[in-house]
Amino acid sequence: MPIQRFIDGFKIFREEYYGTRPDFFRKLVTQGQNPSLMVIACSDSRIDPAIIGKAEPGELFVVRNVANLVPAYNQGNFYHGTSAAIEFGVRDLKVHDIVVLGHSQCGGIKHLCECGDNNEDRPFISNWMKTIGNLNINGLEGEARLRHAEKEGIKISKENLMTFPWIKDRVYAGDLTLHGLLFDLEKGELSRLTSENEWEQL
Repeated sequence: MPIQRFIDGFKIFREEYYGTRPDFFRKLVTQGQNPSLMVIACSDSRIDPAIIGKAEPGELFVVRNVANLVPAYNQGNFYHGTSAAIEFGVRDLKVHDIVVLGHSQCGGIKHLCECGDNNEDRPFISNWMKTIGNLNINGLEGEARLRHAEKEGIKISKENLMTFPWIKDRVYAGDLTLHGLLFDLEKGELSRLTSENEWEQL
């Protein structure tokens, strides 16, 4: 998308929300944000949680990173952008559901499967992909390997959410529910990770 198209798109957005619905954002400003759903999604330009879920501004608290990963709880001296966003969503906004939203054709997962997590040419991505550790993808090749790894990444990220003590406490109290979803970019299908760690199409 050229920058001018983005600016032109903003003008249409402004007219739609501030011109024909003037109270919409005024309410969001005066009452603040109060989303009940947090979505941890991939930075991939083809995947937009708001579009997929037909959500309006203010309805989703979205966290995006390469391959929709959640690192395990760690208070060490590192930059923790994803963990900080999760903390804010859970402890300050008090969301009631967290979705780890993965997708097919994920570039981060492809990097991990093809290059491993020690690619010196892509040090930031390689280090980030260590978040999900060693996936059990031995014996799988090609597309089957990628599709399996995409699902495993969601499982591991969902498990890592439970390493955050204030998430674990709220889950056990019945006040917070964790979900794993996979969007098939090619087929336009959505699958859910069940409590038995199986996948079912929605």
